Amino acid sequence: MPPAKKRTRRYDPAKVRSAVLAQFGHVREAVRTLTPEQLARPTRLGDWTVRELAVHLTTALGMLETRLAEPQPLKQELALLDWASATETKKAEVADHARELAASVDDLDALFEERATRTAELFVTTADERLLPTRFGAMTFADVLVTRTVELTVHTDDLNHALPGLAVPHDRQALATCTRLLADALAAKAPGGSVEVRIPPYAVVQCVAGPKHTRGTPPNVVETDPLTWVRLATGRTGWAEALDAAEVAASGERADLAAVLPVMS
Repeated sequence: MPPAKKRTRRYDPAKVRSAVLAQFGHVREAVRTLTPEQLARPTRLGDWTVRELAVHLTTALGMLETRLAEPQPLKQELALLDWASATETKKAEVADHARELAASVDDLDALFEERATRTAELFVTTADERLLPTRFGAMTFADVLVTRTVELTVHTDDLNHALPGLAVPHDRQALATCTRLLADALAAKAPGGSVEVRIPPYAVVQCVAGPKHTRGTPPNVVETDPLTWVRLATGRTGWAEALDAAEVAASGERADLAAVLPVMS
């Protein structure tokens, strides 16, 4: 029997666009309050400083304008569900670019303002189906924007971790979109129906090969909250660590996701 085809979730393009702008706005308002000492603090991202992380967040949207200026690809090369795993191949390149750009930026607030304005303008003029060349292959504009909710949501959490008390808020729609994409990426990485992963109120997926559950209470269930899931899916939190902290509940002999996490980093 041939393997089942991956089912791609549908996202409302208008809601995704609003979520991207809203989350970037939350980050911008927080970053403009930071002191030089706070900007120089380390983050959990290797040797990145808060300032380098902040600059990287502007490139998460800046890449839209850069890629739109390039010739449009003839066909789509990367499916949305394959994006998470593809990012691993370019981690070093992304980090180097962030550091280089951070060294050249004098006015961080002006950079955020320019990026917010230009992104809003692009949203008015760019069709959802327009193809963009990316580091990982050509994708539709709508799909790239879904990936931007992941970049913004994950790195907002990185900022909050680096600066306790900053408490940059998470836009509900951005968090929901990020949670769903990373949950679907897990199901694509570990296909099957033996484990049900619940991330209320945003996502439920089945994964891991084995006996498939069809009715009644699933024998293998994992449940956690959206932000804990985002941290697990991106390697910010380890599986054992989350279990020990009671941040995730797992029941059933197959309800151990340590071998299939993270789905991106």
